[in-house]
Amino acid sequence: MSKATANINRSVLPIPDHQQHGLVTYDAKDPDTRFPPIRDVRPPQGAPNVLVILIDDVGYGATSVFGGPCNTPNFEKLAAGGLRYARFHTTALCSPTRQALLTGRNHHSVGMGGITEIATAAPGYSSVLPNTKAPLAMTLKLNGYSTAQFGKCHEVPVWQTSPAGPFTAWPTGGGGFEYFYGFIGGENNQWDPALYEGTVPIEPPKTPEEGYHLTEDLTDKAISWVRQQKALLPDKPFFMYFAPGATHAPHHVPKEWIDKYKGKFAHGWDKQREITFKRQKELGVIAADAVLTPRHQEIPAWEEMDPKLKPALEREMEVYAAFMEHTDHHVGRLLDALGPAIENTLIYLIIGDNGASAEGTLQGAFNEMANFNGMAAIETPEFMMSKLDEFGGEHSYGHYAVGWAWAMNSPYQWTKQVASHWGGTRNGTIVHWPNGIKEKGGLRNQFCHVIDLAPTVLEAAGIPEPLSVNGVQQSPYEGTSMLYSFNDAKADERHQTQYFEMFCNRGIYHKGWSAVTKHRTPWMMGGQKMPAFDDDVWELYDGSKDWTQSKDLSKENPQKLHELQRLWLIEAVKYNVLPLDDRQIERIDPDQAGRPTLIKGNSQMLFEGMGRLSENSVVNIKNKSFSVTSELEVPEKGAEGVIIAQGGRFGGWSLYARDGKAKFHYNVLGIKSFGIEASKPIPSGKTQVRMEFAYDGGGMGKGGSVTLYCDGKEVGKGRVEQTQGFIFSADETTDVGRETGTTVSPDYTAHTSKFNGKINWVQIDLGEDAADADHFIDDEERVRVIMARQ
Repeated sequence: MSKATANINRSVLPIPDHQQHGLVTYDAKDPDTRFPPIRDVRPPQGAPNVLVILIDDVGYGATSVFGGPCNTPNFEKLAAGGLRYARFHTTALCSPTRQALLTGRNHHSVGMGGITEIATAAPGYSSVLPNTKAPLAMTLKLNGYSTAQFGKCHEVPVWQTSPAGPFTAWPTGGGGFEYFYGFIGGENNQWDPALYEGTVPIEPPKTPEEGYHLTEDLTDKAISWVRQQKALLPDKPFFMYFAPGATHAPHHVPKEWIDKYKGKFAHGWDKQREITFKRQKELGVIAADAVLTPRHQEIPAWEEMDPKLKPALEREMEVYAAFMEHTDHHVGRLLDALGPAIENTLIYLIIGDNGASAEGTLQGAFNEMANFNGMAAIETPEFMMSKLDEFGGEHSYGHYAVGWAWAMNSPYQWTKQVASHWGGTRNGTIVHWPNGIKEKGGLRNQFCHVIDLAPTVLEAAGIPEPLSVNGVQQSPYEGTSMLYSFNDAKADERHQTQYFEMFCNRGIYHKGWSAVTKHRTPWMMGGQKMPAFDDDVWELYDGSKDWTQSKDLSKENPQKLHELQRLWLIEAVKYNVLPLDDRQIERIDPDQAGRPTLIKGNSQMLFEGMGRLSENSVVNIKNKSFSVTSELEVPEKGAEGVIIAQGGRFGGWSLYARDGKAKFHYNVLGIKSFGIEASKPIPSGKTQVRMEFAYDGGGMGKGGSVTLYCDGKEVGKGRVEQTQGFIFSADETTDVGRETGTTVSPDYTAHTSKFNGKINWVQIDLGEDAADADHFIDDEERVRVIMARQ
């Protein structure tokens, strides 16, 4: 660090530029010419590099480093050189944990009371980051750090995720990262992801057939970035946030990794918890007198499961374990690439942004979108068994059963989404920093929370919390630095009070005690009857004697329970948790939830070349009648390729030309499909191709009649017997003139999908607006639609 940056005031960011004062000479050769050197801002002397690795959807008892069945030798190696934190906590869900980590504030304080897709107008649930709470990456960048993020970003409000932006909530927009390579949203297809570099959509560098896998690609990019950074700026520390999206569903991993675990889970989930529990005691990552909590009645015993289904259930867990080990392997590659720089790199490895996920139904899923659409029953035991060899591969979109999630959270109760119990929020964490931590292979039992990471990093770097960022006064961090515990295993814990809330499952920790109440069951995706909040049953646990929340003391000590309930309410008011919101369908509808939408009205016009449009960027055609009209310029040799497609292999629809004829294809979850083809070729020259879908009605996910038209004349008719009522995909998008990612129809591939003519426009109309007497849109109608959207 130069003298010019030694005494600068870092509490106001950006650090203000200083004007030159004094004599200005006429000739630069004049001996009186004096200018201070140009200031190149650097952090204080000795500030470490920072690498934060956040694994996705991992329970406390999943990885071998914390006693679980998934082999993680690189995690173990890192722990052997640093510290394992056995009482580190998250928020019980992905977006909230990530925003809390990145800002040092509680998730409701930064508007992330849930995932972005169900944001409401309430301040604690808006998904909008207040400008009074600048991200850690921004603070570090403005203090001279190089910054980069790789992998998952699920913090962008859904109405800002289209290619039109705004990009203020994206990592390289207002997130403080100079470089981003990854995906926007909750999950992604590991074999064929929707990727961004900065804010620009890009295609994966290889195909699945060529050996592509997202985790490997992210690691390659991260290694290239850090090597370049150290080669060109060796005196400048870096902050890297590596959040690969593994091991969130879909569980995708090469077959050779799955084969390592063949037959290793035949004993089932009840026995697996016992095995893990024993290992955890041997490792010391739970207390010697800890009690293994029993299985709740809502979770079936392994012995209760259909014997015909058990091979598929075993396969689900084999795939997940392989996915975890595969992720460990690539994290190891990244750690090895640091070389000597690892000595002064503060590494946080947080093994899970929440507990293991119970979102895969009681039997698991080959395509998890079935459950998200309320159609889990379509995946019968016979269907699951027929797909046994495909689990984990590119034709699957799988998730394991609830029982495996429960087992992966050993020894705790419940799972992801259940913020009331440690099964949802306690995540094994490793901290490694040779220059700052003396002990190797140590254990730490102080209570910590993900909001503690940001203040820890700033204290380690010698950087103060900023008072002002970009002219806006900042609110203080709400976390507590963990630095005090790095070299003192017996230090009194400083993070003494922490509230929890997710989907109205809520809890409070205070000086060893915890009071909790579960309100909602994670795998019940809709139609669940919610109790009144005042009817929720609270439990009380004494953490000084009960490591696992196994003995409810609420009846024995009602006064203590009431004290903690009041404290929860105080904290809830302080941090924007209220009003509690257990609405379900209402929060999916933007109008009822009170969040903005990109698309308003019943008509939308799209143009050739538009793509990577998320479902929130396109009018919703589900559960209603609609039409799609396109104006094409067709070559003499005939039309070929995609006009417009939404979704992909695991659900969606496409209007395209094949062998010169118009065709409509509706794909239900990759399990059922319906195709309607025109009887006549599309004429060459300028022409209109239109499809009309007349919905049967009578509820969600019903069928309907399809009619195809060329220039207003009927050329084909057929039926779609079933549709998807809620969502096509978590990662696939809408494209005009081609289809990216996986394809809705097997009639073409992403590489052969490009339309061979010209598409002037495509218009989607809903409901009554889809009705057209002559089945043709003239120029006057087009102008009306365009003007209506001003």
